[in-house]
Amino acid sequence: MAEFVVITGLSGAGRTQVGNTLEDLGWFVIDNLPSELIPKVVELARFQDTGSPVALVVGVGTDLAEVAPAIDSLRSTGAAVRTVFLDADDATLVRRYGESKRRHPLLARTGSIEAAIEEERALLDVVREGAEVIIDTSDLNVHGLRARVTELFADGDDAARTQVTVMSFGYKHGVPPDVDLVFDCRFLPNPYWEESLRPLSGLDREIQDYVNGFELTSEFLSRVEGFLDLLLPAYLSEGRAVLTVAFGCTGGRHRSVAMAEQVAEWLGAHGVEARVRHRDVEK
Repeated sequence: MAEFVVITGLSGAGRTQVGNTLEDLGWFVIDNLPSELIPKVVELARFQDTGSPVALVVGVGTDLAEVAPAIDSLRSTGAAVRTVFLDADDATLVRRYGESKRRHPLLARTGSIEAAIEEERALLDVVREGAEVIIDTSDLNVHGLRARVTELFADGDDAARTQVTVMSFGYKHGVPPDVDLVFDCRFLPNPYWEESLRPLSGLDREIQDYVNGFELTSEFLSRVEGFLDLLLPAYLSEGRAVLTVAFGCTGGRHRSVAMAEQVAEWLGAHGVEARVRHRDVEK
């Protein structure tokens, strides 16, 4: 039986762009699918030899209350189903609707774009809670979202395995909302205050040597690695589609980057191929 990935989420958060990206990756994509038709695509998949997972981009529109039951119905058929939820903050969604001149599907019954977004978010909350993958697109443009989707789904051989991502970020740019584990690195000595090191990043050997020159760093890494050694097998056995481990420091340029690089290297040495993202290293 085919594997299904249901792409859903808030209007304006990028569902169509995700569908387009998956189609470019060779997936069989059904776009703007009404939720009541989701269970019927199992019959379609039986007769359509796609050779790849089937992506269902659900156009939620005004039938929001039917999305979660429809996904449950699809799972009840025994099909392998993953749900990807596209999210964004309210200010970003308002701005996108203003720039595109499009009407929010709930605008007619709410009277304002802000109220429409609030109602849609409340109605889809149960779908978000049950999603295996959540992508917050607030800080992603079209190219960034395409890169994120490609990172998650390009490797067909990885479809049955948990995809582990190790990322760095800066607290002053906001904590990423779509991560599973967050480690705060702001207690580590900060190379920013060394004038010769300030222009460099945690990708440079000089920064890594500086941060690793403290016993506190060694103790921190040892405990993080022990923690991951305990948790990763449990995540893998539960069949988690995506696991993102994030390291944060003040600006997301020095300490968090160095720690993310080292933990990714440690994971690789223990048989876990981790993708690495440095969200704020160039900011």
